[in-house]
Amino acid sequence: MPRCRVNLSTMIFLVILQGAAVVLFCGWYVQLSPCGSAPSNGKVHVLLLSSWRSGSSFLGQVFSQHPSVFYLMEPAWHVWTRLQKPGAQSLRMAVRDMLRSVFQCDFSVMEAYLPEPYNVSSLFMWSHSRALCSPPACMLTPRNQFSNQTQCMQRCDAQGLQRAEAACNTYSHVVLKEVRFFELESLYPLLQDPNLDLRIIHLVRDPRAVVRSREESAKAFMSDNAVVLEQRSIPAGEVQYRVMQEICRSHVRINERAVLKPPPFLKGRYKMVRYEDMARNPLEEIDAMYEFVGLEMTQQLEDWIYRVTHGKGKGSRKEAFKITSRNAADVSQAWRTMLPHSKVKRIQEVCKGAMSLLGYRTVNSDKEQKRLDIDLLVPREPYQFSWLPAKTQHPGKK
Repeated sequence: MPRCRVNLSTMIFLVILQGAAVVLFCGWYVQLSPCGSAPSNGKVHVLLLSSWRSGSSFLGQVFSQHPSVFYLMEPAWHVWTRLQKPGAQSLRMAVRDMLRSVFQCDFSVMEAYLPEPYNVSSLFMWSHSRALCSPPACMLTPRNQFSNQTQCMQRCDAQGLQRAEAACNTYSHVVLKEVRFFELESLYPLLQDPNLDLRIIHLVRDPRAVVRSREESAKAFMSDNAVVLEQRSIPAGEVQYRVMQEICRSHVRINERAVLKPPPFLKGRYKMVRYEDMARNPLEEIDAMYEFVGLEMTQQLEDWIYRVTHGKGKGSRKEAFKITSRNAADVSQAWRTMLPHSKVKRIQEVCKGAMSLLGYRTVNSDKEQKRLDIDLLVPREPYQFSWLPAKTQHPGKK
């Protein structure tokens, strides 16, 4: 029987050839099936990630009023108020697991945190969701019209959670607004979940403006402050500065993790937005956010955004948690005339790193602070704060 002899050099060549074929095949397969592709159901999930008094309620309404969006405001409020845990660190996994369920329109997770009977009206700020005031959750507001929170509370407050689930399942986008995350790592399982197509919009605001706004509703934040500070004993006069320090540090952690060295599954999923940019150019900034998540701007929404951002004045103390027509540019600058410079100086000390990273200039005197002709916002490059997704990653856009 004849023998076939293969010399060593031929064998090495064949092994290399086989390896090259495998690499080429894998590259071809990855191009056809990218890891960032959307799940089969085509639903897009959006997390509006921010902190208290940073314009997140307005941003939430920008999404809530869109006819393709099911929106819920701060579901993690229920976790923080229900579970007897000392601080944010020990609550973050429970918050993340709740978000995973709600993103998938499974509201049974809420039963662990709500009083019986489990009604939509037990959900935190539920009337801020146009979807919960529209069919099939409630017959009050047609999907292509803007909701009225007062009317919604009067006529849609007795429905069970089943209708909320049914409504959630009929929308192409599920958007949740949260202020109770202080890092991105706990969200990694959601970003890697094949059943979710998660996009994160990170809203930040000048910490000096945040403090000015928080002072209008200081009592409302006492419980949250204790959780943020992990129940540490802090002198009363220092609490607001320590809280702001933690918030500023969280913005730095989140932004640096997402922009400087993002894991592969985060690329194309993160966009940072400054409140001040949105106040100056609302239509341009909001249109860019819509594009990022695969939503179309409508003329009706453009008109509404213009009305809400071009009102008069800075808003009253009674309107601290309401979306009313105000002059957005005036609101963003109000701290410069209303905060004493000694307080501004202290805020700048505890938030120095975040202000530098996010593009907020410091002021060195009371005179400089009150000179509104001096622009304290550092212009940003369009690529600086986000990994922009490819157009093929917009399953909701047609």
